[in-house]
Amino acid sequence: MTGFRRRLLLFFLLVAPPTLLYAKPTVWEGGNNKHVQVKKQQQQPAPYRSPVVLIPGDGGSQLEAKLNKSSSPHYFCDKTTDDYFDLWLNIELLVPYVLDCWVDNMKLLYHKENNTVTNNVGVDIRVPGFGDTETVEWLDVSHASISSYFTHIAEALVQAGYTRGVDIRGAPYDFRMSPYRRDVDFPMFKQLIEETYYKNSHSRVVLVTHSMGGPYALLFLNSMEQGWKDKFVKSIIALAGPWGGAAKTMRLYISGDNLGIYVVNPLVLRPEQRSFPSSAWMMPYPSLFNPNEPLVFTPDRNYTVRDYAAFFQDLEYEQGWMMRRETEGLISDLTPPGVTVHCLHGNKVKTPYQFSYTAKEFPDLQPTTIYGDGDGTVNLNSARGCLRWREQQKQPVFYQTFEGAEHMKILANLTVIEYIKDVVFSPDVGEL
Repeated sequence: MTGFRRRLLLFFLLVAPPTLLYAKPTVWEGGNNKHVQVKKQQQQPAPYRSPVVLIPGDGGSQLEAKLNKSSSPHYFCDKTTDDYFDLWLNIELLVPYVLDCWVDNMKLLYHKENNTVTNNVGVDIRVPGFGDTETVEWLDVSHASISSYFTHIAEALVQAGYTRGVDIRGAPYDFRMSPYRRDVDFPMFKQLIEETYYKNSHSRVVLVTHSMGGPYALLFLNSMEQGWKDKFVKSIIALAGPWGGAAKTMRLYISGDNLGIYVVNPLVLRPEQRSFPSSAWMMPYPSLFNPNEPLVFTPDRNYTVRDYAAFFQDLEYEQGWMMRRETEGLISDLTPPGVTVHCLHGNKVKTPYQFSYTAKEFPDLQPTTIYGDGDGTVNLNSARGCLRWREQQKQPVFYQTFEGAEHMKILANLTVIEYIKDVVFSPDVGEL
């Protein structure tokens, strides 16, 4: 890292809240948001345990990049690199000015002629660690606490007798391109699940998903024959699944999202956030959001889930509408997965639901946000979408809410972790 970047990073570390980067790892107990230190207690392995595959959500996989660019936003941005470097999550790159370099490397290019996306010119991005858990446990290789992801769940299972890379595996993927990249991801998912099954004495696999990983796993399961699912998959434990999208994607498209980092201008992030097919895929769906209720208010007009064509036209962002049209039919009818489901999510957390812009604010300033129920990210009506499957498939659908369990903190919620352990340590009566 250059001296200039070090000075910028030092500035960021001085102005950012210290707890943002260096808070001690904690778990959350029940719905009372009580901090408890992780206790590393060696437990006796249970006589039976199902192997586990972790499927992350949007932003839940590490990404590495190698550069061979002819231009860059600033003179201090690297244009070429000898090898791959950490791109997501790399806290050193999320500082003012350097952030411009990061955005230029992360954003995707849309090709209207065949409705595809590619990396930016001169940028090669890969997903490290497929099959292992490291790159879905920690999003930054430094293991800064802000980057903790599946850490607490994986550690709890290891302490209970699991072995990383053997009976607990990770399935990272390029979340930016989902679901456009499913022709690459799904064969890898299939191979990993089968390999894990055979490696563990023909024990069926439990899929543990978070956030967008739930809909992505649903899309994967819908693509598989029922006989395959019966043989290889015991159940899916879906944490904080946005089955009908999330309202906050509307604000992301209009004025950007600063990821909760207050020194970051959301407009700087907006170009790369808009360029992701996953953003279009996770827009609210009329099947779970009231099609007559506006989600965005402006002086000129309001926008409901039925108004996406006009929404993108008014934003002068045609490719957003084209990506939405390409992805909206994939899970819009919520075809049941055909496996046992454990649908868990938080509630009674203030969650962005509607956005009111003045003429001055639209589209480049942040709006007044109107909140509803949910987990802080996924609206309650979307999180409850899994309940439809109770009447649509023969396999059971278990459902439980956790009051106060925020979207990310549910991954470290002690009650949720105990629920997961109960599922994976229960005998598989349906095993073939």
